[in-house]
Parts: sequence; C-alpha cells; structure tokens
Amino acid sequence: MQNLLIILAVLFIALFVVIPLVQRFAKPSSPEQMQKYGKIFMILMGILIVASTIKMCAGG
Repeated sequence: MQNLLIILAVLFIALFVVIPLVQRFAKPSSPEQMQKYGKIFMILMGILIVASTIKMCAGG
C-alpha cells in the first residue's frame, strides 16, 4: 500500500511540473492540424474498440 501511495505522489508531482511547462513552451496548432489529429484519433479509437472486443470474445 505504501508503494502505491509513493507512485501516486510522484505522478501528481510530475503532472504539476509537466503541465505548466507544456503550456508555456507548446506552439499553437492550426485548425487544419487539429482536424488531422482528430481524424487520426478517431481511427485509433475504432481500432482500440475492435481490439478490446476481440480480446473479450477470446476470453482474455
């Protein structure tokens, strides 16, 4: 239980450090680039749903 709390604490500290850094140094994305990422995201989500369905049907 103590290991779990240590891992969670490290993850939260990392998030509090990484998120402000990303917000400060990330360059803005154009609408065309965001649309491209949206299409890729939808394809990956579809693949994930199909893969998890196959895994559940196979007894995994």
